[in-house]
Amino acid sequence: MEPTIFGYIRRHSWKEQMIVLGLTLASFPFLYWSLDLPKTIVNDALGRADQVHDFYGFEVDKFGYLFALCGLFLVLVLINGIFKYIINVYAGLVAERMLRRLRYDLYSQILRFPLPHMKRVSSGEVVQMINAETEALGGYIGTALQIPAYQGGTLLVILVFIFVQDPVLGLAAIALYPIQAYLIPKLQRRVNQLGKQRIRQVRRLADRISETVSGVRDLRANDATQYERARMSTELSVVYYIRYRIYILKFMIKFINNFFAQIAPFFFFSIGGYLVLTGNISLGAIVAVLSAHKDLSSPWRELLDYYQLMQDVRIKYDQVVSQFQPRGQIDERRQLDEPTAELSFEGSIEARGVVVRDDDGDALLDNVTLAVPIPSTLAILGPGGGGREELTMVLAGLIPPDSGRVTIGGHDLTQLPDSVLGRKMAFVGFPPFIGSDTIEDNLLMGLRHRPVRAYQPPPEEEKLYRRQLRDTERAGNSPFDFRADWVDWTLAGVTEERERLPVIVGILELIQLDADVYMLGLRGTIRQDRFDDLRERLLEVRAAMHERLETDESLARLVERFDPERYNSNATLAENLLFGAPRDDQFQIDRLAEHPYVRRVLDQVGITDELRRVGLALARTMVELFADLPPDHEYYQQFSFIRAEDLPDYQSLVARADPEALDRLDQEDRQRLLALPFRLINSRHRLGLITRELEEKLLEARKVFRENLPPEYAASVAFFEPDVFNDAASVQDNVLFGKIAYGVAQAPVRVATLIRQLLEEAGLRERIIEVGLSFRCGPGGARLSMAQRQKLAMARALIRRPAVLILHEALTAIDAAEQPAMADRVLEAMAGRTVIWSLARADLADKFQQAIMMDKGRIVDGGGQAAEAAPQEADA
Repeated sequence: MEPTIFGYIRRHSWKEQMIVLGLTLASFPFLYWSLDLPKTIVNDALGRADQVHDFYGFEVDKFGYLFALCGLFLVLVLINGIFKYIINVYAGLVAERMLRRLRYDLYSQILRFPLPHMKRVSSGEVVQMINAETEALGGYIGTALQIPAYQGGTLLVILVFIFVQDPVLGLAAIALYPIQAYLIPKLQRRVNQLGKQRIRQVRRLADRISETVSGVRDLRANDATQYERARMSTELSVVYYIRYRIYILKFMIKFINNFFAQIAPFFFFSIGGYLVLTGNISLGAIVAVLSAHKDLSSPWRELLDYYQLMQDVRIKYDQVVSQFQPRGQIDERRQLDEPTAELSFEGSIEARGVVVRDDDGDALLDNVTLAVPIPSTLAILGPGGGGREELTMVLAGLIPPDSGRVTIGGHDLTQLPDSVLGRKMAFVGFPPFIGSDTIEDNLLMGLRHRPVRAYQPPPEEEKLYRRQLRDTERAGNSPFDFRADWVDWTLAGVTEERERLPVIVGILELIQLDADVYMLGLRGTIRQDRFDDLRERLLEVRAAMHERLETDESLARLVERFDPERYNSNATLAENLLFGAPRDDQFQIDRLAEHPYVRRVLDQVGITDELRRVGLALARTMVELFADLPPDHEYYQQFSFIRAEDLPDYQSLVARADPEALDRLDQEDRQRLLALPFRLINSRHRLGLITRELEEKLLEARKVFRENLPPEYAASVAFFEPDVFNDAASVQDNVLFGKIAYGVAQAPVRVATLIRQLLEEAGLRERIIEVGLSFRCGPGGARLSMAQRQKLAMARALIRRPAVLILHEALTAIDAAEQPAMADRVLEAMAGRTVIWSLARADLADKFQQAIMMDKGRIVDGGGQAAEAAPQEADA
């Protein structure tokens, strides 16, 4: 990247800056005419007694002359406004385009960071720099030439006009500028120094917040929250006092500017008045000068603000860019270049005299020499921190050696582009990276290198799509469209679309992740168009489920099916009222009591007060049950409509509530009572609070709710229909179309077994796994267990059939009893290819053709013959 922001502007936006300059220069003649016209109006139209005036070749009377000049003035004002509007809009467009380019460039720099540097980089600081700190930079880039050209030109035009009227008044107008030009930069330099301190401190603050977010579990477990609050208070106080000093200096600058701006009129009134009285200048000229000077303060203030902004963004750019250009950064061409020819990995992977050092100069790898034949399998053993991880990353081309050389098939790894290494080799480390996208997106990451099929927008979006492509090109962003088809299935050995899902399922079965994804599929919802046929098939399974329940009395007891004419005692009161599943947050159970439409329905049916009385009875029961119980007691789980921390509030509410006068309670208390019953399940809680009469009223409320549902809420609820697939309910709930009965032994297990059996009989197991692939993994894969993340990373590497698979502790989180079988399956899948595996368990080394022992960055055992063979082969 350019070392200065001015170089960045010159390189990427000089054409746009010239357009801004041209528009600015074109506006100045009109500005001058608008300044001169008031003098003509005062001196000629108002100051002369002529009855007839010449207006550009037309003779008009004095009234026509006055109104013609005023109309011309209005036209000039409009023209100046249009120029300013066009210049500002175009400058804003340039600013946003350059901000987009800058953020993209910085993000690209992250992808080129050397891996050891990533351990020293705080994600909080990086996010702060790319998002917040670049905001001001983008705004400045758009106005880098526009403000000094337009405002400076405006200032010059006004000063020229004043000097033309009278040189003395011109000197008076600029008399104080040298003082301001001396004082303001000195004060601004102090502001800049404080600005640097503020930027560094805000980054530390972002880093601290990021650490707290990632470590909140352990902070709470160790009762360290008060210490962290104190630490955060101290960090915030540093920011506070820095900004306080900045405010003092900034407003001192504003005070000086405003004070000097008000002194100038003193000179005009005194000197100009004297000149008018002595007849050396006309009254119209004085009026015009005063009007022009009024406009003079604005561009001067804008220029001073621009100077402050320029100094500020110069510091920010230097600070930001310096953080995104670490030593040892990967050459950008290595990530962008495509291979010029197909490279075959033959011979061996060789490391010769490889040394890798940390920031302190200590050797992580010390003169490592090794040769791994292709194909073969190699186990790397040794204690943690002995160099196993560093060696695997060096052999995978992820860390360049400080000295020595690593080759594969005679090709230097540091010279091969990522397009070769990333397709021929696969690396699985610990902990594995799993993105927040779906399981499918994470699984297919290694198949997405370049678009294989362009995106085809709908005809009505074609024009917009082309414009977006042009804007992307102008902003210097990626030339590839994210919406294109990126998955290169040929890398997975797939030639036809119907083979894709079986290949994915096969890989998941290989690493024993298929059962997990299948369960996620059962709990998942189906809304994508690609599952239209699956919806119909699941309705057939629902019918088969219904038939089995009707014909088998032992199974019938397990499920209470949904019936629009019956109250379901195994469902919550909220589910019975909606008789459907919410699609969004409009009708979530926690908010039903406060939803205005729900309240109208309850009032219309006349059960609002009755539900409040049920809520009061519930509150009393809970207070009695939980009064002497610890917060972690199992009853809190059973009565899930109350939380332990809410108990004191309900104790107070019960004490002051009168069942016959609930309307005397305030709005908040009435709301709390009304919210409680919505979680009530008759068969589960067995409190006898929902009577037959109340059930009938709730069924009536169900009908009123659906029949009168306003159009704006129509898409917020997917109602239960016997013959319609519910896209807001899970796959399992759609097949069941009811609720599992509470209190029946083994009911959940037996129902789940029956559902699985019916789905497999219908041949839908793979399709349910396909639904599970749409499960979103959460930030850093947090919604998956560590074992699931490791298996998913393994599947991601295996699905693209790499020539070389390199792993570091890829089984650590998997159950110890499963690890040997997992290693066997991976080695079998990689038969005839090369596997290099850094193992935490030495007993697995017998499965490999070679094994070496690492300690303190050296090979201390094994691999000797291979190491010696490398130079001989090279000589041959």
